[in-house]
Amino acid sequence: MNILITGAGSYVGTSIENWLKKDAQFTVDSVDTFGDNWKKADYTKYDVVYHVAGIAHVNADPKMEALYYKVNRDLTIEIARHAKAAGVKQFIFMSSMIVFHESQSLKAEVLTWDTKPNPNGFYGDSKLQAEIGLKELECDTFKVCILRPPMIYGPNSKGNFPRLAKLATKTPIFPAWHNKRSMLFVDNLGEFVKQAILRQLSGTFYPQNRELADTVEIIRFFAKEAGHKVWITKLLNLFVWLGSFVLQPINKMFATYYYDPSMSQMDFDYQVVSFEKSLKIVSESL
Repeated sequence: MNILITGAGSYVGTSIENWLKKDAQFTVDSVDTFGDNWKKADYTKYDVVYHVAGIAHVNADPKMEALYYKVNRDLTIEIARHAKAAGVKQFIFMSSMIVFHESQSLKAEVLTWDTKPNPNGFYGDSKLQAEIGLKELECDTFKVCILRPPMIYGPNSKGNFPRLAKLATKTPIFPAWHNKRSMLFVDNLGEFVKQAILRQLSGTFYPQNRELADTVEIIRFFAKEAGHKVWITKLLNLFVWLGSFVLQPINKMFATYYYDPSMSQMDFDYQVVSFEKSLKIVSESL
């Protein structure tokens, strides 16, 4: 099968390309989406387009809003139209858990089959608008597979997770504020994408690790791996609670926010790396 990844050079795009290339039945190419570069590929050669390009959830500056919609919504739909016209059979889109909304307090939330998307920022809304546009293109000969993953992490990844791992090796003290979070190791995502291609899946999916994560236990693991002693104490929990009202990063770090595990169960096994094993792999890359 011939796969085209739109989003060359991205962490997820490169990781999934390497994962798929381990299987001889896949031929994988990638193209970047800067300007009109994505049009240079011959889409008639491909069975599947895996679209990972987009502006990551890093900047909530209102000045960026128009660009988020241009890239995350408009470009996605334009590439899908181009792929469909070229005879591509399946379009896999990397959406996000944040289409539901982003945690803005420490109130525990569990997303279920009944939870409706209700984004509270233009990153989530731009992804949701892209999903809506893609579904309008779907037909018998053009399957649309939408993935709404939680935070993706892996060796040499960017974002909040490696910062948390490094914090664990330096801080002498950390709050004992336990929580539950959905997370997705990049190899587990790779296996999900592989199975989605083989099975020609269409619809909306919620891949996550088999085990839920706990920020405190992540700190404890990385500190131990680094031979660093960290005092985890409830004495700091009051400051977590007070800080959550004024500092959004505290809610991101400590809120309980996860998918009901039943949403992520499939009739195939894609959770090929355990959570503890994934932490060990990441620690070896630090």
